[in-house]
Amino acid sequence: MNRNDAPKTPATFHVKSFGCQMNVYDGERMAEMLGTQGMTVAADGSEADLVILNTCHIREKAVDKVYSDIGRLTREDGTRPMIAVAGCVAQAEGSEIQRRARSVDIVVGPQAYHRLPDLIDKAGRGEDAVDTDMPLASKFGALPARTKQARPTAFLTIMEGCDKFCTYCVVPYTRGAEISRSWSAIIDEAKALVDGGVREITLLGQNVNAWTGEDDKGRKQGMDGLARELARIPDLKRIRYTTSHPNDMSDGLIAAHGDEPKLMPFLHLPVQSGNNRILKAMNRSHSAESYLRIIERVREMRPDIALSGDFIVGFPGETDAEFEDTLKIVEQARYAQCYSFKYSPRPGTPAADMDHQIPAAVMDDRLARLQALINRHQVEFNSATVGRTTDILLERKGRYPGQVIGKSPWLQSVVVTAPELSIGDMVEVDIISAGPNSLAGEISRRKAA
Repeated sequence: MNRNDAPKTPATFHVKSFGCQMNVYDGERMAEMLGTQGMTVAADGSEADLVILNTCHIREKAVDKVYSDIGRLTREDGTRPMIAVAGCVAQAEGSEIQRRARSVDIVVGPQAYHRLPDLIDKAGRGEDAVDTDMPLASKFGALPARTKQARPTAFLTIMEGCDKFCTYCVVPYTRGAEISRSWSAIIDEAKALVDGGVREITLLGQNVNAWTGEDDKGRKQGMDGLARELARIPDLKRIRYTTSHPNDMSDGLIAAHGDEPKLMPFLHLPVQSGNNRILKAMNRSHSAESYLRIIERVREMRPDIALSGDFIVGFPGETDAEFEDTLKIVEQARYAQCYSFKYSPRPGTPAADMDHQIPAAVMDDRLARLQALINRHQVEFNSATVGRTTDILLERKGRYPGQVIGKSPWLQSVVVTAPELSIGDMVEVDIISAGPNSLAGEISRRKAA
């Protein structure tokens, strides 16, 4: 199917985002921008005049998944929407996407989606609509002001890109160099979100704790200073951030975990491996020992903190003994939750060309062993919260009538039966039971939202 078959002037759109929280944020910003252009949201792709596939390039076969999704957009009557491929696959593949899939009308990278309205116009006229530039000027200044949110939590991107160049990762190539948004832009967006009903904000960045800037008085600030300033917004109840790099855990940020109540006791700090040779081959720029020292310091400041991490098993050349070191660091860190993955070679990254790629069966076995250990620690962490009284922020309705689900300070889902409560309420609950993935609670007393 050719690009000329697409609608010329789409009136409705649907954004489908894959992958990380930053893609979710980008998808929301695209939707808000198209809303200012007079377009309306369609419930799903089958009803939309324009479908935007906001893609992720981190995992293996991500490109194949994009083409599969493109193929499914053709309807039974032979028509199709205007199709835009956005995000990191768009950045990596560029115009090659249109050569492989003639039905794709627009290709736009993650640093250029503020130009989407112009690209839609070009596609409607049958012109080339590919933009994968990484301009020096930030896209954020061209995006509309935030609108009222339908939920009490929101993501807020404060920096983009990565300068670390881990040998397995495509992010520096698809998102570009680290760029921090300005202090004032972040504070203004946070205030707009809170004015729109948001009570919890998660700060986002590929290396979010690498954010730097100057405050409104010209003083140099790191992310700890930014978090403290955000905490001064009266109706903002909670602050979180992800994803962090160990090398950017500053003294100030560690201290903030101990003395800023609105900064939640949850830290996602990927280590990727417990073996120093593998960490060096990954270009992680930290050791297992230095990572554990950071965790120790954070726990000194906030003893109840919940830790989360990322692990890759089967990195090229990883021996059985080196994998055992990963199990050891998991035992030492005792994570509340974790994400673990089999290594997958990403084209263009140094690790993809390394010798001694690990057989799939070996990676499968290692992943199963690692995940079993992680799951055991998660159950233990959840069980240890039984008997506690804590605040939860209600985010959504549960499966059964009267049920509502909120998040604990430690990012656990807590299910309570309280039909009188509303989404967005902050309530105090007693944790009465724990499962592997969620907790059950009872209302202790109603608290002001």
